[in-house]
Amino acid sequence: MLRFIYVIVMRIFSIMWFVPKMAHYAAHPEKYSEEDCYKLAQTVIGKVRKTARVTTDYEGLENLPKESGYIMFSNHQGKYDALGILEGHERPCSVLMDKKRSNMFIAKQFVDMLGGQRIDRNSPRQQIRVINEMAKEVREGRNYLVFPEGGYPKKRKDNSLQDFKYGCFVSAVKAHCPVVPVALIDSYKAFGENTLCKVRTKVIYLPPILPEEYEGMKPKEICAMVKARIGAEIDRQEAARKEEPALCA
Repeated sequence: MLRFIYVIVMRIFSIMWFVPKMAHYAAHPEKYSEEDCYKLAQTVIGKVRKTARVTTDYEGLENLPKESGYIMFSNHQGKYDALGILEGHERPCSVLMDKKRSNMFIAKQFVDMLGGQRIDRNSPRQQIRVINEMAKEVREGRNYLVFPEGGYPKKRKDNSLQDFKYGCFVSAVKAHCPVVPVALIDSYKAFGENTLCKVRTKVIYLPPILPEEYEGMKPKEICAMVKARIGAEIDRQEAARKEEPALCA
């Protein structure tokens, strides 16, 4: 939390500039293309990351499908997760977020600019509508980032997984699109630890699960498959991790 407050304080003038700018981009889609919006989003993310003293390494970029129209499903560790994933993802990508969190200051302008979808956990009917709309957009060539865990513990201390909610995988079935599992390593440290020490996180794009691979499977089964692959990658990373000296300078 200390790092998050530090970024807000140090970037207060940038916030006063970029928040209205993001809102302006979102309000004028006829003037600013999806690529323009995404480029601005990555610029904002880059400034936040540098101020926060976070370095993110990327693996598996070659696994991303060559053509747009896929959904990335990632484990969820904290406020930095989407920022870390999107900065390393070259092509425009939107997000599916909890309605309450996505309407907070800064997050609202960011999600609006990316044309994201908001899901209301208290309204099954609204959830179905959003899933259908997202599937339609993916079929038309948009990419999405989804966090099946739905949330994250406030006091996380490791890379362990929570239960995945399988409802969001209905969108992939309806879109009949590639599913890209994404494994986050140490992302919780960025804004979850009370320190200003330098932090290194990792984003791993795993090989996509193509429609023919999950053909005939139920959303719950696809969900289990994705969770298992992310879990296996996290275990592999943990096993290969070597002790490193503290990065605080």
